[in-house]
Amino acid sequence: VQLVESGGGSVQAGGSLRLSCAASAYATSDYCMGWFRQVPGNEREGVATISRYGTTGYADSVKGRFTISKDNAKGTLYLQMNSLKPEDTGVYYCAAGVRCGWLADGYNSWGQGTQVTVSS
Repeated sequence: VQLVESGGGSVQAGGSLRLSCAASAYATSDYCMGWFRQVPGNEREGVATISRYGTTGYADSVKGRFTISKDNAKGTLYLQMNSLKPEDTGVYYCAAGVRCGWLADGYNSWGQGTQVTVSS
């Protein structure tokens, strides 16, 4: 599975960004898809997941602000990020795995990452 993220950038606190992840083959319909983020010195942190059936899950830190979705026809995963905070800054990765979970080790395909910077 090949994954390519886009949509990162710099925004002020309170702003919004939408990340996209283009997936090869039938990844979005056949796998659990997730968004993770990482800051230097820290492990990758799970942000949001969506199962092959469309069931979503969110980290407590982003509930109510972020929305994960997918378009199986386009093979694309999205992350709508609203009310962004400086602590949301990091490199955001999309990932595909057999089953949904919050540990990065559970996913076997990763994109190259896209930088999100939120300034105060």
